[in-house]
Amino acid sequence: MRKSALLAAFAALVSSHQPVEALNPYRWKKRPLLVFADNDTSDKLQKQRRIIDANGPALAERDLVVIYVVGDSLSVSFGSAPNLSARALRRKYGIKDGEFRSILVGKDGGVKRIAASPLPASALADIIDAMPMRREEIRKRKRG
Repeated sequence: MRKSALLAAFAALVSSHQPVEALNPYRWKKRPLLVFADNDTSDKLQKQRRIIDANGPALAERDLVVIYVVGDSLSVSFGSAPNLSARALRRKYGIKDGEFRSILVGKDGGVKRIAASPLPASALADIIDAMPMRREEIRKRKRG
């Protein structure tokens, strides 16, 4: 049983690094940040919201779209939500009830960072700015 649980956890981790079909409308356009929480009163959720709200312009400039998955509901900052399901996203990323997770997804659809606590704005900016696609965006802006 222990071995099967380990294999299941590994399979969930590996599959979480594959693009999520529901996020396809964002591919090559936006960098989704998925924020999972059990309920609106989660301290970690409230902290992540404050970080996002306080740094909105800098994060929006990096083409970030924030998808809050709280219980069975979804809300979005810096964009709109295509046909997404909270349950499907939780299942895809292996998020259990009661767990908090922040998951940064790149424009290519791959997972770039998974955190069990709120991601600081500086960490988000550093991760995004290190991405090859983001560096190219910066170069284009400087030339144009």
